[in-house]
Amino acid sequence: MSVLLALAAALAYGISDFIGGLASRRTSAWPVALLATFGGLIGAVGLAALWPGTPTRADLWWGVLAGVGSGMGGGFLYRGLAAGRMGVVAPVSAVGAALIPVAAGLAGGERLSLTVWLGVLVALPGIWLVSREPADDTGAAGSGTAAGIVDGLLAGTGFGVLFAALGQVPEGHGFWPLAINQALGCLVVLLIALALREPWVPRHRSDLAGLVGGLLASAAMVAFVLATQQGLLVIASVLTSFYPAVTVLLAALLLREPIHRGQAVGLALCALTVGLVAAG
Repeated sequence: MSVLLALAAALAYGISDFIGGLASRRTSAWPVALLATFGGLIGAVGLAALWPGTPTRADLWWGVLAGVGSGMGGGFLYRGLAAGRMGVVAPVSAVGAALIPVAAGLAGGERLSLTVWLGVLVALPGIWLVSREPADDTGAAGSGTAAGIVDGLLAGTGFGVLFAALGQVPEGHGFWPLAINQALGCLVVLLIALALREPWVPRHRSDLAGLVGGLLASAAMVAFVLATQQGLLVIASVLTSFYPAVTVLLAALLLREPIHRGQAVGLALCALTVGLVAAG
């Protein structure tokens, strides 16, 4: 069940990113991002109010840390993408988002079978390749590549902290830590947009797509938290980090964007990882 929940989280995250990315092309990234975090907040508060559970003070602080990680990850990811460094930022951040919770899970005493270890090792290049854009499309070279790596590392650190922190909330403690995470994420996105002097006020109808993406992201976080409660944080974080594969497939199916050779190899490695983890 943990594997299915983590894959459901990856599916929801991937669809959310596809919707948000499509809307950002038509307007601006920041209004969409702000509405996405607000939509996620609405979903998380509603779920926390309906789902029974009594979080401890430590759980709420994990929610605060997750919110800081979410805002940091989103902020540096958007900064890198806005500078045309997608081919560098996306894969570095995606791998970082997987590595940090894996390290946290192992530090917390989780132990993996040999088969699952093979799956984790196969997953990392798979995530990298499926997130990678062809060099000709990135527009990043020289110092731009170096800056993209920095943005990617910071974004990956933020998303990794998000996953690792949410994975610390025990079963039966409810989802108020998730609501706190979304509230802080919303505030951080707004502060970053203001600091960068980017337009953030929603003005177009297409910006509202961010609300839909946010609700999906909230559902993804719920699935991820449940996956960590019923299984290992290492497995849940690795499988959830497959969300770029969903976005790539949707772009290919609905927008007829080509799947490049490296991405095809990455998709195959991701599929192999799922098989290895399920078998382990």
